[in-house]
Formats: sequence, C-alpha cells, structure tokens
Amino acid sequence: MGTNDDVRVLVLAGGLSYERDVSLRSGRRVLDALRSTGMTAELHDADVALLPSLQADPPDAVVIALHGATGEDGSLRGVLDLCGVPYVGADARTARLAWDKPSAKSMLREAGIPTPDWVALPHDRFSELGAVAVLDRIVSRLGLPLMVKPAQGGSGLGAAVVRDAADLPAAMVGCFAYDSTALVEQYVSGTVVAVSIIDLGTGPETLPIVEIVPRDGVYDYAARYTAGLTTWHVPARLSAPVAARVSEMALAAYKALGLRDLSRIDVIVTPDGEPHVLGCNVSPGLTETSLLPLAVQAAGVDLGAVLSALVSRAVARRS
Repeated sequence: MGTNDDVRVLVLAGGLSYERDVSLRSGRRVLDALRSTGMTAELHDADVALLPSLQADPPDAVVIALHGATGEDGSLRGVLDLCGVPYVGADARTARLAWDKPSAKSMLREAGIPTPDWVALPHDRFSELGAVAVLDRIVSRLGLPLMVKPAQGGSGLGAAVVRDAADLPAAMVGCFAYDSTALVEQYVSGTVVAVSIIDLGTGPETLPIVEIVPRDGVYDYAARYTAGLTTWHVPARLSAPVAARVSEMALAAYKALGLRDLSRIDVIVTPDGEPHVLGCNVSPGLTETSLLPLAVQAAGVDLGAVLSALVSRAVARRS
C-alpha cells in the first residue's frame, strides 16, 4: 500500500465497560488524527454488528480505543486474530497478562523491576476467611498507608488510598463494586509520573515524562477526566539522572511484559529519586486530558503521524 489514501482503518471505541464515555472521547480523537493524515477511518462500537462488519468488509487495520476489559483484557484482540485483522498494540496474550495487575506485578518482580509490595484478595476468600482477620493481617504485613484498587480495571475507578485501618473495610467494599478481586499494595508517596512508549519501527523509545499533580492528591476518575482537577508538567520536574532512571525502568517494564507498538507505564518516584513501577496500560487514553497525547505533543510530534505509522506497522505484520 503506497499512500495513506489506500489504507482503511477501523477505530473501535465505546464498549460496555465503566469507561465507555472516555473510550468514545478517545475514539473520536483517534478518528480525527488519522483522517488528518489522509487515511480513511471509521468509528465502530464493539457490539453485535462488529463481527459481521469485519467479515463482510474487513479493514486494513484496527486501532483499539476501547478502555476497560473489552479493549485491554486480550479477548477482543483474540477475536481480531481469528478474523485475520491486524491491530495496533499488544497482542492478545500480552494484553491479558498486563490487564491483570497481580500478574503484571509478578512479571515485573521476576524481572527485578521494583514495584510496591502487594496482596491480591478475591471477594470469596475475603468473606470465607473472615474480613476482620484478613484486614488485620494485611495491615500488619504491609503497613499503612495502603492503596486499594481493582485487580482488573483502569481510570482509577474503585481505587482508594487508606491511611487509617478503620477506613480499609469501606475501601474494599468500594473496590469490589468494580471487580471481584482487590489488589492491596503498599502506598508509596512521591511524584507520580507516566512514561509513554512508542515503537515506530526502530525499537521502543520513551516520550517526555509526564508529571501528574492532582488537586486533591489522588489521581482518581474525576481527576483524570475533569478539566481543572489535575495539573500536568511535561517534561516532569525530575533531575536529569532521575528522569533517565525512570525512562530506563519504564523501557525495562515494557520489554519484560512483552508490550508492542505503544503503551503507558505508570511510575511513582520517591523523594530520594527511586522509581517504582505501578503498572501499565496497553490501550492508553487519547482524550484531551490523556497522558500519551500530552507526551506526543511535548516531543514535537504530530499525533496523527504517530498513529499513522503504527497503523502501517500493523498492516505490515499481516503481510
């Protein structure tokens, strides 16, 4: 395929997860960015009409702008593999592992990459073993403060910082509203940063690091997607040696998890300059307040050009 005019892209957005609205915003931005490069792009929901559409008129490639389980747990990617349709981003197996935070943290730990200590607790075990006894043991083992969040989920939904043991039960209940398994990890205080990584064909490279400063101290759903609740600094206000260490660690995490094309690695940097990887996102948000587009802009690169190059790589993989 010689030019962008020859390429037809399907942008998948929406879905039925809690993050549907954010996904639609990401999808519309991807659509506009791809069209600005001359590519023919269409927006499609992940619904019952998707498979018949793929079979009747398969696109040259798919860009997944779905957030939450549908876009990130590997299942949709597996269906696209069955249909023989290439897509931008991590493959189905990698997405499945990265989506499950305890699994991803285990892989990071095995690779020697620092990540806060944790315990994963399914709701059934929580009830069977006795909530009070389990929570007492968690506090005894991990200490306070703690971070409670769904083992599978994104956008800060169901997440809470627990500074007092008396607040832990409510945080667990809030978390279980979004997932059947809670990830409880040591809360590491410091500077929260995001490292976006793209691979346009010459190997993965980090974009300028984005520092995240939520007004109320917690980067939850409202802070992520409500204008005015968070301030971003790009590049992050880190010393050159610390920034280099953060980028190096993010790349190591990207490789350890087997990621592809684009991803975002979330990191906390302690006051003494030590980075700890919190997790990764295989389908980073692309809204007007999302972190990857901020990093792309800071790098002086056009978002449409980046997405266009990633689509071309996906098409080439099929060839």
